[in-house]
Amino acid sequence: MQRITVVGLDVHKATIAVSVAADGRDGEVRHLGRVENRPEVVRRLVERLRRGGQELRVCYEADPCGYGLYRQLTDLRCHCVVVAPALIPRRPGDRVKTDRRDATALATLHRAGELTPVCVPDATHEAMRDLVRARAAAARALTKTRQQLQAFLLRHQRVHAGRAWTRAHRRWLADLRFDHPAQQIVLQDHVSAVEDAAARVARLMGQIEELVPTWSMPVLGPAQPDPWGGGR
Repeated sequence: MQRITVVGLDVHKATIAVSVAADGRDGEVRHLGRVENRPEVVRRLVERLRRGGQELRVCYEADPCGYGLYRQLTDLRCHCVVVAPALIPRRPGDRVKTDRRDATALATLHRAGELTPVCVPDATHEAMRDLVRARAAAARALTKTRQQLQAFLLRHQRVHAGRAWTRAHRRWLADLRFDHPAQQIVLQDHVSAVEDAAARVARLMGQIEELVPTWSMPVLGPAQPDPWGGGR
């Protein structure tokens, strides 16, 4: 019967802390130290851990580094899971975190079957997720630039009577005049920033619609072909 080695990885941008747990409840758990987080180093680590014919079952926490490590380990024929950090069991009062302790805890808990894996997207879904996130970030930036413009106008008692961000509002902004040239420059800079941010949102939304069928996009919200949000 093929022996199993459970591997816990505490992954960072530049390094990976490695711990291994031998099969069986009472199997030895050892910390192997750190290795560089580079594909060729990871490949050599896998080859070293496989000596003797062990089957490797690897786990690491989902983190900002993405799923490149998962895909490499899968290509190397390792059974790999990415686990949800918020669902990792913690002992009461256990607040001290080190790379060694985290890697060892992952190996021990994975051997015991107490970790909850996340669903790892394939490359296509991850690419689309990046595009949707870019659109969401652009929408947040648009909201911020609009708030900055509104705050500037309110500070100078310039208040539009109708709905904001309609074409009528845009015409009202175009007709605004300040006595000092510096304030007129600030107004135009804010308006340009809003237009640029709104155009970015519309452009990204259009690119999402080109790549994904409309029926699968209800969570994204409606497209806004008018950069100012439509309306009269």
